[in-house]
Amino acid sequence: MNRVELVSSIASAAELRKTDVDKVLNAFIDVVKATLADGDDVRLIGFGTFYTVHRDASEGRNMRTGEPMHIPARDLPKFKPGKQLKDAVAKRTK
Repeated sequence: MNRVELVSSIASAAELRKTDVDKVLNAFIDVVKATLADGDDVRLIGFGTFYTVHRDASEGRNMRTGEPMHIPARDLPKFKPGKQLKDAVAKRTK
């Protein structure tokens, strides 16, 4: 499902206009980005948690030349699914 399909699906389920749903989706994405950039988590009970992890700097190797290279430290976004989401997906595979 792509973004257009997601907006259309939410609009149908919530009986809202697609433009309103698109604004809400944009706001949700912006808030999650800003919250993660501040180092906080976004917890949606039953759905999951968006959080960040810190990856320390390390030394890697250029696969083409074999030269060693420095990989800088950085924070990465992660998502951990909640129990209800895991259960919903697991039921589909049974």
